[in-house]
Amino acid sequence: MSVVIPARDDAVLLDRCLRALAQQTVAPAEVIVVDNASEDTTAAVAASHGARVLVEPTVGIWAAAATGYDAAEAPVIARLDADSLPRPDWVEQITEAMAQRPEAAAVTGWGRFVDLPRLIGIPAAAVYLGAYYVLGYAATARAPLWGSNMAIRRSVWREVRGRVHRTEREVHDDMDLALALGPHHIVATVPRIVVGVSARSLRGMAQLGRRFHRALRTLSLNWSRVPPWKRWALRFGWGVRHAPH
Repeated sequence: MSVVIPARDDAVLLDRCLRALAQQTVAPAEVIVVDNASEDTTAAVAASHGARVLVEPTVGIWAAAATGYDAAEAPVIARLDADSLPRPDWVEQITEAMAQRPEAAAVTGWGRFVDLPRLIGIPAAAVYLGAYYVLGYAATARAPLWGSNMAIRRSVWREVRGRVHRTEREVHDDMDLALALGPHHIVATVPRIVVGVSARSLRGMAQLGRRFHRALRTLSLNWSRVPPWKRWALRFGWGVRHAPH
């Protein structure tokens, strides 16, 4: 398994993430950190942990993530964000899930907010991720992917990488990838694959507004190709003769 971590000016949290990866019950084949035009010590921190460091000068989460996916050498490509804090069995759980679900193109897991009090963080994560998965399922006609905790088979990535919007800065790369997979690829949601994450994405109206804008942009780009009703029709085998290539 290759682990890809896109990062930009996130040296402190990246250090925490890489320390957690070093304590895995099953070691990954490689860890790739994609330095996305950082102005801090992100690249140096990654190198100090023995990660393979790639530089992506085009600013954007999709550009950085795709660079890492393209370079990955293992049959399974797992993804974390710099603020992800994987449990010690994270690699092991993904490996088992992919082996147990050979029909699945990708797997995605669950999360918890590690920088909120436990009594707040647990229900906040349940509401946030629960809403994301329900709405994402409606949008994609399959389970969506969550970029802070997911894995995809390298063969599938190579099949769909020409359909993703890797040059777009204002899209959610995980949802864009899920939509590019289409309704015929299976995404397995495995709640036992858990990572801790920062709640920074929920702080401030500007941040929430930007996330909402990105969601609309992601959906509009993909629904212009295949609208949601056609995705659901294809999901249930209706109109298969007219399925898009």
